[in-house]
Amino acid sequence: MTEATLRIILVDDHTVMRAGLVALLASEPTIDIVGEAGNGRAAIELVERVEPDVALLDLRMPLLDGVAATAEILAVRPRTRVLILTTYDTDADIERAVEAGATGYLLKDATRDQLVDAIHSASRGETVLAPRVAQRLVARMRQPTPVTLTSREIDVLNGVADGLNNADIGRRLFIAEATVKTHLLRIFAKLDVSDRTHAVVLALERGLLTRP
Repeated sequence: MTEATLRIILVDDHTVMRAGLVALLASEPTIDIVGEAGNGRAAIELVERVEPDVALLDLRMPLLDGVAATAEILAVRPRTRVLILTTYDTDADIERAVEAGATGYLLKDATRDQLVDAIHSASRGETVLAPRVAQRLVARMRQPTPVTLTSREIDVLNGVADGLNNADIGRRLFIAEATVKTHLLRIFAKLDVSDRTHAVVLALERGLLTRP
């Protein structure tokens, strides 16, 4: 075994899938498959026994799923990197796996070269994401952060939309003019604007403010 050879385990409740992974990786000289398991609980016991560099885990498994197993594996052996290999690419599954500490998230349609590269990258602590998964995460990051206004902030903004000044808004709502200013500053911060007109326009565009 050379210094560059990585010790990995395969964890999947489908025997055929594990056999396919073994066949796929068996000829790779830089990877040594040191164990297999069919559920998350067995995976933890296997990690403690063989101390692999990388654990390839399925997401949906009996006894303990891949997310829970990831958290426990990292608790008993933090040096082991966990690479999720699954058919599921929902946002909730991805977030749960990443939050549990998984270094990577691959889909089972990955090619042999992609899988080998991912294993080596994961062993170095580099984040590995399937292209489709990465696209989903980037798309989510680009979405505007949801903004909510309190009922009082909406009342104040309605006053602005009606063309009232701060004093008039205060009289309408039975609050001090200084309080109106405070509400406006909070509204500006939430909407990331610097003036009253833009605040009203953006609030209308986002459906935070409705006008007859």
